[in-house]
Amino acid sequence: MKELFRTNDLVLISAVEALLKGAKIQCMVADGNMSALEGSIGALPRRVLVPSAALDKARRLLTDAGLGYALPAA
Repeated sequence: MKELFRTNDLVLISAVEALLKGAKIQCMVADGNMSALEGSIGALPRRVLVPSAALDKARRLLTDAGLGYALPAA
């Protein structure tokens, strides 16, 4: 699994999960349970991971959907 992006924006994560699911790209949100350690203030970003083979396709999908701003510079 490779990191697609990381963010504190739970709405963005939800939208990306829906896009990836629609494109049949598996994804996993890592660090979601860290909120218990940080006191639920949302300071620690969550990472969205996709299979290595699907990373380029997932990046294109987000860019085409207008969410390319969330991606780290390649």
